[in-house]
Amino acid sequence: MQIKNSCVVVTGAAHGIGKGLAEKFAHMGAAHVICADIDLAGAEATAIEIGGTAKHVDVASEDSIAALVDCVETEIAPITLFCANAGILTRGGFEVSNDDWQRIWDINVMSHVWTARHLVPRMLDRGGGYILNTASAAGLLNQIGAAPYGVTKHAAVGFSEWLAITYGDQGIGVSVLCPQAVRSEMTRGLENSVASVDGLLEPEDVATACAEAIEAGKFLVLPHPKVESYMRAKTADYDRWITGMQKLRDRFDNT
Repeated sequence: MQIKNSCVVVTGAAHGIGKGLAEKFAHMGAAHVICADIDLAGAEATAIEIGGTAKHVDVASEDSIAALVDCVETEIAPITLFCANAGILTRGGFEVSNDDWQRIWDINVMSHVWTARHLVPRMLDRGGGYILNTASAAGLLNQIGAAPYGVTKHAAVGFSEWLAITYGDQGIGVSVLCPQAVRSEMTRGLENSVASVDGLLEPEDVATACAEAIEAGKFLVLPHPKVESYMRAKTADYDRWITGMQKLRDRFDNT
């Protein structure tokens, strides 16, 4: 797809990767950039900066996502590209409360399901569209010290794969973004954590990688190229990879 003249929705657009995506698409000539976030003031600041439109959305709520899709399609234009970018980080393991597990599941996984449920049929009816789901390198590898994050990001990648398999030959483009650490509110205070082992990228660098992947119709977006080699090592010898991850755990302890 071509981003120029398109109608783009970006969730989590108040900060970090989402703001970087909104800025990038506006610069590339998108006709409409809808900056959606639970932080409406932050979304409005991004929208003012790029000449876009701010909308409130709580991606933990299917009703809120459905309302966003309907509002944009009814009041602005058919959505060409939807960037389901909003997500959260929950640290810990099996001791994390059920409520916290459910919240991160709703935000990091079900938000993608709900977006597809309310948008893909519309896109199919008009012959196509594009969805970019933000996951994480944790969805391909894992996340030391954060089971809920690693598990939900694996699920986000899996659902994105399913979307591409099921609808990719029917005009629905799908990309999944899987970076390591990116400078954002999520990584504030974690600049020296295990996720930053290969460097902390700026949101604009990630946005450029996404734009290139979308226009090329590439499924997997890896702004940190070393992630691919880690994936190959994982599938080549799973036991050796787990041992290596245990050593990495010991190196970074609880960071």
